[in-house]
Amino acid sequence: MNNLKIYLETLIPFTEREMEVFISLFSKIQLKKKDYFAKEGEYSSQLAFISNGIMRAFFRNKSGKEYNKTFFTASSFVAAYSSITTKQKNLINIQCLTDCTLLVADFRQLTALYSNYPKFESLARTIAEYKFAIKEKREIELVTLDATERYSIFKKEHPDLENLINQYHIASYLGVTPTQLSRIRAKK
Repeated sequence: MNNLKIYLETLIPFTEREMEVFISLFSKIQLKKKDYFAKEGEYSSQLAFISNGIMRAFFRNKSGKEYNKTFFTASSFVAAYSSITTKQKNLINIQCLTDCTLLVADFRQLTALYSNYPKFESLARTIAEYKFAIKEKREIELVTLDATERYSIFKKEHPDLENLINQYHIASYLGVTPTQLSRIRAKK
């Protein structure tokens, strides 16, 4: 829980009581490599904080080809956001790329705190704004930069990830084939 407390303190200054209330909603779980936190077509209700490990959000097209949308690493929140906020079925899958330790809470229990603890609503807005900004930046990069430039940004933003996950996951994230990624890496 310490990682979660440290992360929260960088976003919003909480009183000791507020922190206790918030943290009390989370419980620790372990997921193995290849386990799913969320599956397409199912309903999600949980928000997790990654204490340790790496996860990916991805979707599959009709022929089964997978496209990595984003990666989640330690000290970040992860959820099937469209499902937990709209109560609709998941559009994406969230899968562990390594063994993961998560702190998990029911999203409805967290949002129920908003009226008594306005800082929690501010926290949610801050996280949502941050996630939106990252998503917008990524979308712009995908359409305006070539694969070599996207790879360079990936390496800066995720310096250790390349050695921890399969290269085909990185290729999918960059929108290239594994062969193209090999060529890009060979030029560096």
